[in-house]
Amino acid sequence: MELRQLRYFVAIVDHGSLSRAARVLHIAQPALTQQVRQLEEELGAQLLHRSAQGVMSTDAGKTFYEHALAILKQVDDAKWAVAQSTNKPAGTVALGVPQSVSSALALPLLTAVREQYPEISLQLTEELSGNLIEQLKSGRINLAVLFDDGQLGAFSVTPLVEEEMMFITRTDSQFAPKGKTISLAKAMQVPLILPGLQHGVRPRIEGLARSAGLSIPHVIDINSVAILRSAIMADLGATILPVAPVLPEIGLGQMKAFPISGSSMSRTIALCSSRNIPLTNASAAVQRLILRTTVELCTKGQWPGATALT
Repeated sequence: MELRQLRYFVAIVDHGSLSRAARVLHIAQPALTQQVRQLEEELGAQLLHRSAQGVMSTDAGKTFYEHALAILKQVDDAKWAVAQSTNKPAGTVALGVPQSVSSALALPLLTAVREQYPEISLQLTEELSGNLIEQLKSGRINLAVLFDDGQLGAFSVTPLVEEEMMFITRTDSQFAPKGKTISLAKAMQVPLILPGLQHGVRPRIEGLARSAGLSIPHVIDINSVAILRSAIMADLGATILPVAPVLPEIGLGQMKAFPISGSSMSRTIALCSSRNIPLTNASAAVQRLILRTTVELCTKGQWPGATALT
């Protein structure tokens, strides 16, 4: 198996067509087809399903595609690690950020990287936290901002911030409490719009409810911050989240956040990297910049509800 075969296969999947991939790769289509055939023979599995409409990955092809991306990323990182200067880091750094954190951190970080490290290309991936864990393990991303739920032992972990979680509704919602706060017990009685159990704040909320002898009888599972905001605006229920993901709506007076009384409702956000794959100079520079940017955002009150831990 050769690296060029991995690149060829990734290009075919990305473009959905042998002919388009051949043009991009500047290789004759019969030669490209032959390389894929050799790859399938070596692996003992069909990777692509060919039809008049183009090509699609088989189940085996989808699995191989993820591994091929990770291998190619690590090869590129290795080249940059050898070539780049410590004083002037350069190259591509892939950073994964959860949807509920990106609104607070993404733009300030992009601006800081452009100003301080113009030769670094920062690739931001906004995903659910569970997906980011798998990408960091495989090496597809260099760094990830993750929720520290005590299950991050596979990574090198640096705590970033502690975020208070609040009960959030539409301003004129039927579910809004009468006072300025709401108890955990009353919050659990409201239809809650929450991420799935495998992602984000949900395990933390479920754990606190169990510890208090409570259950969550009415849950709407939505694994998208954008759709979750729309559901709140439609008054389908309330949510329990940090303020950052809905800060624009709160600023416009469309939503309101209420502290949850009698319960320590917060989450720890950490910056993680692989224990097995060394960071390039560029990745290490971005790592340091994330720490500085986080402290600055918290100090200036630009990350509402967050307390810096570094």
